Amino acid sequence: MNKRIQDYDKVLPVLELYVCVQSEGSRQGRPTVAVRTTGCTHRCYFGEGGWCDSWYTSIHPEKGKFTFNDIVKMYDENPTIKEMMLTGGSPTMHPALINELTHFANERGIIITMETEGSHYVETDYPIGLLSLSPKFGNSVPQVGAVTPMGDVVDEKFVKQHNKFRLNYSAIKAMIDFHSDYHLKPVWDGTEENLQEIEEARVFLEIPKEKVWLMPAGDSREELIKMYPISIEKAAEMGYNWTGRDHIIAYDTKRGV
Repeated sequence: MNKRIQDYDKVLPVLELYVCVQSEGSRQGRPTVAVRTTGCTHRCYFGEGGWCDSWYTSIHPEKGKFTFNDIVKMYDENPTIKEMMLTGGSPTMHPALINELTHFANERGIIITMETEGSHYVETDYPIGLLSLSPKFGNSVPQVGAVTPMGDVVDEKFVKQHNKFRLNYSAIKAMIDFHSDYHLKPVWDGTEENLQEIEEARVFLEIPKEKVWLMPAGDSREELIKMYPISIEKAAEMGYNWTGRDHIIAYDTKRGV
């Protein structure tokens, strides 16, 4: 038996909880409840593509605000929604929370999509419905001297932290083998170097192309609009699926959408 949450009134490392529409990957367009955890193993920086779009859970992590009962209440108030997007940050840092969510989802007939960079293997009492795997490649490594969203200057220690759990292929393989379904959702910055990394990872992990959803880099509407046509054409050329980031196109840098 895996760890479970006993106190449903205790504040969890859940920073955001809201109703939205899934805007990325193979379940795009479906009404869902987003459960965003805080805390991350990575410190992603994509150069001109910007910092991680949820830097407030990773580079400058804020404290959690919600209890498990808040999650239950959200579904009680929205009974037609049968999807959950578990995202972060790095949700796999919180295995007891993930496991408890699988019990709740099993009871309610909810499909969980967990967005993860694949840094840690997490086993649950009920398999997760869909792993949305976004391993972080060389284009995500912060540059020494870059300035974070809150004004910190990147040093070697910062870079080392980002690389500590990056590209943990053994964990990714174990997750794929254990859980119900998956897709690979790599962020592409428009370079051939990054594309080669993506394809090498796909081949090494033995992931068929129909399980790949190429996603353009960009943390703002302006950056994504530049990347959309380039990434669409590249996905068609490579035989991958393509996914946009329509919540950013719709709301730009607004949080909780």
